[in-house]
Amino acid sequence: MGTTGPTPKPTALKVLQGNPGKRALPKGEPKPDAGRLPSAPRWLSDEAKREWKRIAPRLHAVGLLTEVDGLALAMLCEAFAQYMAAKTVVDSEGLLLMSDKGNSYQHPAAGLMTQARGELLKWAREFGMTPSARTRIV
Repeated sequence: MGTTGPTPKPTALKVLQGNPGKRALPKGEPKPDAGRLPSAPRWLSDEAKREWKRIAPRLHAVGLLTEVDGLALAMLCEAFAQYMAAKTVVDSEGLLLMSDKGNSYQHPAAGLMTQARGELLKWAREFGMTPSARTRIV
């Protein structure tokens, strides 16, 4: 049976926000050393690597990216790359296509954009990178 309820906020993010709930911070929580900035995995696409280079140093600087968080950030960057690839197709071919019978339908890449956007936002929330999360950081 899985856990229910909202995903817990990372303690590092609570500290950056000034612990707005004033609840005691977790004791005994694993706290990986920030260590060095993790390298981008070799398997990332070129677009994902560019996004990694853009955001990884910023997340590392505020303590939200440690060496053990690399896979989660890689997923975020790859979701961004997938979104951009689908967007490029939609931008060049249009949002709607015409069938042989003259009916219009949504371009399949538009659905891929929506799916990638959802994944991107899911991973962005893990790092406190949504606009609502940013407004709470002090």
